[in-house]
Amino acid sequence: MSLFLFKRLITLVATLVGTSVVVFLVLEILPGNAAQIIMGPDASPDAVAALSQKLGLDRPAWTRYAEWVGGMLRGDLGLSYAYSTPVGELVLERLALTVPLALMAMALTTVLALAAGIYAASRHNKLGDVGIMGLTQVGIAIPNFWFAILLILLFSVQLKWFSAGGFPGWEEGLWPGLRALMLPAVALAVVQAAILARFTRSSVLEVLRDDFVRTARAKGASQRRTLWGHVLRNALIPVITVMGLQFAELLAGTIVVESVFYLPGLGRLMFQSIANRDLIVVRNCVMLLAAMVVIVNFVVDVLYAVIDPRVKASDI
Repeated sequence: MSLFLFKRLITLVATLVGTSVVVFLVLEILPGNAAQIIMGPDASPDAVAALSQKLGLDRPAWTRYAEWVGGMLRGDLGLSYAYSTPVGELVLERLALTVPLALMAMALTTVLALAAGIYAASRHNKLGDVGIMGLTQVGIAIPNFWFAILLILLFSVQLKWFSAGGFPGWEEGLWPGLRALMLPAVALAVVQAAILARFTRSSVLEVLRDDFVRTARAKGASQRRTLWGHVLRNALIPVITVMGLQFAELLAGTIVVESVFYLPGLGRLMFQSIANRDLIVVRNCVMLLAAMVVIVNFVVDVLYAVIDPRVKASDI
C-alpha cells in the first residue's frame, strides 16, 4: 500500500508541475502585451510601462514563473488588478459557495444515480429498466443551463418556492444558504446523474453475470441479499472512478449555472476576470481548479485501492 501511495503522490506532483507550466505558458504566448491588454487600447505608453513593471513583465519568464510558483506555495497569489484585493481572499470567498454547491450537486447525483441504476439493473429488460434508461437519455440530452431556466420558471416564477438567483451569504444562516443553492445543485446534478445511472446499471449487470453471484443464488440467497451483499460492492469499484471525475467536473464546470442564477462563485469570478482582463486572477483560478481536479483523482485512486485489493496487489 505504501508503494502504491508513493507512486500516486509522484504522479500527483508531476501533474501539478506540468499543469503550472502549461497554464503559465498559455498566458505568456498570448499575442500582445499583457499590460496593454489589461489597460486597454487607449492607455498611454507611460501607464502601460508602469503596469508592466508592477506586474514584473520586464523580468525573464523563468523568473516570473518561479516567483508565481513560490507565491502559491506560500499562499500568496498576488494582487488582483481589477479588484485591488489579494487574489487569495477573492478565491477563498468564492470557494465558500462553489464547493458547497458542487458537494450538494454530487450528493444529489449519487443518490439519484445509484437508486436508478440499481433499480434498472435489477429489472433488466423489463418496463422499469426501459423507463429509467429512457429518462436518463433525456437527462443527458438536456443542457444544464436550459434546465436551470426551466427550474427558475417553475419553482421561482410560478410556484415562488425559491428565489430566482442571488446568494444571501452564509452569515444569514445555513438554511437560507442551502435553499439558495438548491435549484443550481439540481440543475447541475441532472446530467451527471443520468450519466452515472447508466454507468451504474452496466456495472451491476456485469457483476450479476459473474460466477460467484450464481453460486450465491444456488446456495439459497435471495435476489435482494445477493444484490446488496455481494454485487453492489464489486459493481461500485468502477463507479467510484466515474464519481470522482464527475465531482472534479462539477468543481470546474459551474460557471454557466452560476451565471444563470447570478451566484458569486469561483466560476463567475473567472468569467468576470476574463471580461475585466484580470489575467492574474484568471491564471491562479485556472491553476486552482486544475489542482482540485488532480487531487480529487488522487483521492479516487486511493479509494479504489481500499475497495479493490487487486489494485494494491498489482502495484506492489
